[in-house]
Amino acid sequence: MSNKEVKAALKSAREAIRNKEYKEALKHCKAVLKQEKNNYNAWVFIGLAAAELEQPDQAKGAYKKAIELEPNQLLAWQGLANLYEKSNQPDVQGDLGDVYQKLLELYESGDKQKWCDVCNKLVELYCQGNKYLEAAELWQKLTEVKKEGGAEKAELHRLWKRMIQLLGDNVQYQDNKTAQLLFNAYEEALNSADTVPSEDHRNLYKDFIQCLSKFPHEAARLEKACDDMMALYPTVSYPLEVLCLYFIQSGTLSEEALQYFSKLLEMDSSSGPGIIGFGIKCLQEKKYNEAIKSLTEGLQKVSQCPGAWHYLAEAQMKVHRHRDAVLSCNQALKNLETPEGPSLQRKNLILQLKAEALIKIADAGAAEEAINALKQIVGASSDPVLLAFRGRAYLNKGLVDEASKISQELLLSYPDLAEAHALEGFIHYSQKKYEQAERSFQNAIERRAEIAEYHQYLGLTYWFMSDETKRDKGKTLTHFLKAAKLDSYLGSAFCYLGNYYRDVAGDKSRARGCYKKAFELDGTDEESGTAAVDLSVELGDTDTALSILNEVTEKANAGAAKWAWLHRGLYYLRTGQPSKAVADLQAALRADRMDPNCWESLGEAYVSRGSYAAALKSFRKASELNPDHVYSIYRAAAVEQILGKYENAIVTYQQILEKTEEYVPALKGLGECYLMLARSALEKYLDMRAVGYIEQALEFFTRATKQRPDISSLWKLLGDTCTSVHVISPTKVNVQVLGSLLGKNENKQMLKKSELLRLGGRCYGRALKLIPLPNIWCDLGINYYRQAEHLTAVGTDMNEIRELLEKSLQCLKKAVRLDSKNHLYWNALGVVASCSVIGNYALAQHSFIKSVQAEEINVVAWTNLGVLYLATGNIEQAHEAFKVAQSLEPSYLMCWIGQALVAEAIGSYDTMDLFRHTTELSTHTEGAKGYAHWVCSTLQDKSNRDTEQYLYNIVEMNAIPAAQVVMSKYTERNPDDASAFTMLGYLNDYLELKRQAKDAYERAATLLKNSEDTEKYNTAMQNYGRSLCAIGECDKAIEVYTSIPLTEFDAIMGIALAYFKKGLLEESIKAYEKALSVAKSEQDKTHTLTALAIIEYKRNKVDAAKTLLFKCSLKEPSTESLKALCTLGLVKQDVTLATAALKELLKHEKGSDGIYERCLIASAVYALQGRNLGIQREVSKAIHSYPGNPALWSLLSRLIPLYTPQKAKGGAVAGNIAHALDLRHGKDVLRNVAVNQLAAGCHMLEDERNNPLKNIQKAIHICPDNPAAWAVLMAACHAENTVVCLNNTQPKRTDLEMTLVSTISAKTGENNLPHNYIQTLENWSLCQAITSLEESGRISEAEALCTKGLKNCPEHPALFLLLRQIQCKQLLLSHKELPDTILKELHKTVMTSSSSIAAWQWLAKVYQSQGMIVGAEMCYRKSLQLASQQGSWSGKLSSLLRLAMLALEVCMANVSNEHWPSLVQEATTEALKLYSCPLAVLLQALLQYIRKMGARETRRMLERVVYQPGNPETIVSVARWYLLQHLYAKDDYELIDVLVENAKANGDIRALDLHKKLSASA
Repeated sequence: MSNKEVKAALKSAREAIRNKEYKEALKHCKAVLKQEKNNYNAWVFIGLAAAELEQPDQAKGAYKKAIELEPNQLLAWQGLANLYEKSNQPDVQGDLGDVYQKLLELYESGDKQKWCDVCNKLVELYCQGNKYLEAAELWQKLTEVKKEGGAEKAELHRLWKRMIQLLGDNVQYQDNKTAQLLFNAYEEALNSADTVPSEDHRNLYKDFIQCLSKFPHEAARLEKACDDMMALYPTVSYPLEVLCLYFIQSGTLSEEALQYFSKLLEMDSSSGPGIIGFGIKCLQEKKYNEAIKSLTEGLQKVSQCPGAWHYLAEAQMKVHRHRDAVLSCNQALKNLETPEGPSLQRKNLILQLKAEALIKIADAGAAEEAINALKQIVGASSDPVLLAFRGRAYLNKGLVDEASKISQELLLSYPDLAEAHALEGFIHYSQKKYEQAERSFQNAIERRAEIAEYHQYLGLTYWFMSDETKRDKGKTLTHFLKAAKLDSYLGSAFCYLGNYYRDVAGDKSRARGCYKKAFELDGTDEESGTAAVDLSVELGDTDTALSILNEVTEKANAGAAKWAWLHRGLYYLRTGQPSKAVADLQAALRADRMDPNCWESLGEAYVSRGSYAAALKSFRKASELNPDHVYSIYRAAAVEQILGKYENAIVTYQQILEKTEEYVPALKGLGECYLMLARSALEKYLDMRAVGYIEQALEFFTRATKQRPDISSLWKLLGDTCTSVHVISPTKVNVQVLGSLLGKNENKQMLKKSELLRLGGRCYGRALKLIPLPNIWCDLGINYYRQAEHLTAVGTDMNEIRELLEKSLQCLKKAVRLDSKNHLYWNALGVVASCSVIGNYALAQHSFIKSVQAEEINVVAWTNLGVLYLATGNIEQAHEAFKVAQSLEPSYLMCWIGQALVAEAIGSYDTMDLFRHTTELSTHTEGAKGYAHWVCSTLQDKSNRDTEQYLYNIVEMNAIPAAQVVMSKYTERNPDDASAFTMLGYLNDYLELKRQAKDAYERAATLLKNSEDTEKYNTAMQNYGRSLCAIGECDKAIEVYTSIPLTEFDAIMGIALAYFKKGLLEESIKAYEKALSVAKSEQDKTHTLTALAIIEYKRNKVDAAKTLLFKCSLKEPSTESLKALCTLGLVKQDVTLATAALKELLKHEKGSDGIYERCLIASAVYALQGRNLGIQREVSKAIHSYPGNPALWSLLSRLIPLYTPQKAKGGAVAGNIAHALDLRHGKDVLRNVAVNQLAAGCHMLEDERNNPLKNIQKAIHICPDNPAAWAVLMAACHAENTVVCLNNTQPKRTDLEMTLVSTISAKTGENNLPHNYIQTLENWSLCQAITSLEESGRISEAEALCTKGLKNCPEHPALFLLLRQIQCKQLLLSHKELPDTILKELHKTVMTSSSSIAAWQWLAKVYQSQGMIVGAEMCYRKSLQLASQQGSWSGKLSSLLRLAMLALEVCMANVSNEHWPSLVQEATTEALKLYSCPLAVLLQALLQYIRKMGARETRRMLERVVYQPGNPETIVSVARWYLLQHLYAKDDYELIDVLVENAKANGDIRALDLHKKLSASA
């Protein structure tokens, strides 16, 4: 290739590069290089093209080859620079710098602009590589070039600022030369600024000063820069702040520095450095507290100043705030810069100060930290003072041997070192070697007498050395005073001085001053604070004590200053400010929750505040923390007593007595608790229980008086206890009293009521001898009155009664004289004065009026005044007085009784309402008897049953049970009131409480036996005889009747009934005939004839009975005679007679009376007629008229499962309503509910709470002796087991069959039930047990049980059938064809039970298993026929469904016979007529599926089963399975998704598995 061709090729290469055809360019260049290997341009072009083609190595090689050829040519260097700039590899940065250097050389003499551009790039590169010196030098050269080139001042200023920006970020890590270049740049930039002063200029100055402050050796330049800036900007505080911080950090505190501090504070009083500087100044002036305050405030603004933290630690050490000093040292160390040079020295000083502070804290943890701090000090091992510190740290840590070793080494090496002798003294002091410690501290003081600590410890040495040295003023006191003088901030020295003045000198005033001073110096010194407060209180200066406590608590953090909170809380408690006391004591507990004293004090505060529940918790906590402290337990019991938790209080008091047997407060508390329990029992009329409590109270009060006979309150309580028996019947009061109380030696003696009341009077007398208080005089007067009241009741001599009442009057007058303003005393005086024996009504009236004047809201006095007016015949005044009492306290019982008596006196209709209201408020004998009297009077009037007054007063107000309850309490309290017992018996009769009625009538007859009023006695005996007859004690009833004259109709009828119940029919007939002769009314005669008819029926003279009953109906028929006639028709299965009698009965008896009996008889007649639905309708109709009658609801729930089982759910609802209306029906109703639910197919999986099993369990809990309930339980368990088997889960109630059979047998034996009923129940339970065993697979057990049953009852067809079924099941399980002989035997067995629907259905199943489909069909048809004949709804339904399922199975076998599909359709249609049966609907749907699987009607019918709410899941699951197959056949994926979601929601695993298989195959 010629030269010309080379040039052409290069030109082509240039054009290709320009056109970005780099590969083409490479070809041209390579062609050139083949001709000329050293062609410079060709290599440059190759480098350029390779770079663009991203071939950096080839490009780099080409450029370097070109540079080798011509090193001073620019093109290759520029290309290499561009290549390196584009590269991201870090290793090329050094090469790039060399390239830039070469370019600078090449550009230096030529293009200045390009030189500057390259210079900029190189500076950036140096900065990236942290080559700050090279960058600074190069930039300075750039600036000089610009300056020489005539650059403007602004541009130079910009360049200098850029240099500052490049170097200023890491100035503290640069060398001195770089730093000097930076400082020069700052100065040049400041000098080249256009506008001075200006914002930018000021900020630049700030940056310059901040930069200088980082270099400790540039102090002069920093000071000059600050002065220059202050001259330019006199109002800016920044330079002063920097300068001050510099002085603080450097520790240079010259006069000039102090002037700067003052100047800064003048300029800005809130400046942090200025405040710190002022604090340092205070520290130099020994104003330590001011120094701490200023340094702390300053450091809040400038926290990153280690020098300031060091000064603060020094100030804190001076005032002995050692823990604060440690924290300050830690902050100083944290903020300290690289510990070299001056910083290292400062670090050593800070560590030494920290170690000293930790040693002064004097605990093991602090000692360990001090040792670590000393280890960090450079050269600590050679410094004797630091070694002494280490020794003290070891001593604080308990390492005495190490401390002794250091002490000995120091004493040998530095015998004149005070710290060495002091260390030896501290060691001896810790070991209680006080003589050696004395010598050591004296040696230390000789060498450094200005150390207060040495004097303090020498004083302590003398204090503990002996009592003599302790009292020696020249020793102990002198050194304590010297220590306090040398260090006025040493609080412990003042504390010890306080101890000396208090314990030795006895100067409390001076001691308090010392303690106060010590506490002012050290607010954490609890000993000094406590002592100061205690001494202030002792000296009567509570204000000072409170001010100290307030000061401490105001400053205290949460959980601190426990002693202050505790003391202030106790102060508030003493001064009657419980709320404040509670708050303070709670704060004390936050500091220490394990202090029992705090908890105890808090409990007392709660008691004072009335927060008894909280107080109880506090006292219990205190007793837990200190179980041996009896007082806390006692106070807990006392609070329980206040809260009325007397049983708990008794248990707690007993715990105290177990520890301290005769602890009087506990004995007193126990007695009070038993007394309060006795009063509570008396209020509830539990008199015998109250007597027991009174006996216990007397025992504990007696034990207490034995220990402390000088306490008046104990004797008063004894008197109160004895007097409290005044309301109890004398027959019930037999109380054992300790002999010591009676002045005898016997252990215990039995006292009657009169003796106990007299003892109470003597106890009050003993109390009066100790302290003659007016309330005890009043109690004594009341006691005498109660004694007189008792003697009046038992009929004692009137003189004795009068004497007691006169004594009572005198005692009460004495009480009134002592305290005439007490309304209770006046009221008691009025009561005694108004009694009939005294009869001083004027005095009584005066006393009641004085009582009202003494206390305006005095309901008792107003009521007593009303009673006084009522007793004296002033009814209007009595009414007004009671009215005032009612307005004052509407719930006060006695004023309402008074108003009731007033209403009774004037004959008001409100009398009964008023008496009823008294019983609602509470129980009182007057109110109880009054109300019962009015209830009984109203009940005796038979003509008022439908009146509004009767319905309200008796029915709506539930009067009979209410009156019975209050009369039971009345007779308990008044066992000698015959009329009360008669009324109680009458009320018990109404409530059918027969035995209670008998007891009441018997007591009434006993009380009237010796009465002169024979008529009342005879009536009482008649009542007694009638009640005996009602409970079946006929012999005794006959005896009672024969003991009185039998002249009245009622008496003769009573003995006639007794004879009848006894079985003496002839005597009964004679008695009834006698009664018929004396009967006055036609109704009585009708009743007598009815009774005679019943007797004739009993004698099997049915015609005679009918004649007598017809005779009744011809005259004036009574409902009883018509009911008897109807019942006779029912018993004899005489439909005509029963129907006619029922029709006549319904004419004569209407309304609510006898509605239950009418419904029952009507239902029986309808059952006899075969009108099952009519039974349900008749009872429902009655319920519609009387929905509040629980007996009707109960009857409906009992009849539905018998006659209309298709409505069993309604029967369950009826039972639940009956139970809700009257819980007394629970035992029968719950059983009926369970039976209905079983008939409706309910089970536990549907409802866990309301199901047959749960309800029958409740019924058995209520009445466990009912065998029918156990039979229903057996059925419920069988049903639940069947359900769980259908759901493929494990039965839970297994192996119960024999247990339940045994239980039923036992219960039937215990109850007096009809034989036929027992036999039926036992047979059913046996058959059910056998069936359960068979279905659970226990064939052998079932067969054995069946065989056993047949042995006991060989002619039992049901058992024989069961035996054959079990035996046949075993043959069927073998899957072999049964011989004809066996089939004939089975048919023969079924024929023996030909009336059994289940038997024919079972035979059908056997035939079906043998392929005898027609035979199976005939058997099902036979069972259907029997069910129709017997009227069995369930039998018809089951037969139809089984018949349909049989036909459906034949259809599914693809048998071409139209008979079977039509049979399915016919049977299911008939079933649906009986009941909306989901199974019938399913069978119809499956028939449609077999006929036309893909038809729309098929889907519709299956969906009807699947999506119909309430259908059983077992049925729905089958329909879902077939519907899924149908939908897949139709490819209806939308409906498939809906069906799958439904299956998931119902947990249908079978359907989901089918879905997976079908979807996989699809």
